[in-house]
Amino acid sequence: MIRTSWLAVPTLAVALGVAGCGGSGNSSSGSSGSSSAGSSSTKTSSSSSSSSGGGSALKLAADPSGNLAFDTKTLSAKAGKVTVAFTNKSSVPHAVEIEGKGVEVKTKVITGGKASVATNLKPGTYEFYCPVDGHRMAGMEGKLTVK
Repeated sequence: MIRTSWLAVPTLAVALGVAGCGGSGNSSSGSSGSSSAGSSSTKTSSSSSSSSGGGSALKLAADPSGNLAFDTKTLSAKAGKVTVAFTNKSSVPHAVEIEGKGVEVKTKVITGGKASVATNLKPGTYEFYCPVDGHRMAGMEGKLTVK
């Protein structure tokens, strides 16, 4: 009986660990499902300077009809703190990931909501895309130019 109990503890620990990992199949950082965290909404590459020496607030949206597309393929920002406010009005889960020059940040995966991501960016070209499995390959990507 003691031997059986001893084996049950590691087995239970492994089972709980696997259950806690999720299994959404997408490459988000543990954030999936419906969420409405974040700020701002809709349309293309707007930018405005922040009061702390540069930076931009950008708006990006997923196609509200559920197509695997953003509302723009290009964004531009000033160097410094850049915030991307992402809106997804569709029932298809999406997120935004920004990558390049040693930066890799992303929003939560959201369905019918809003999320945002902020990071400090240096001048250069970055990629933004939807990290949900298959969405980037379907064309849900673009370029972010920082000056």
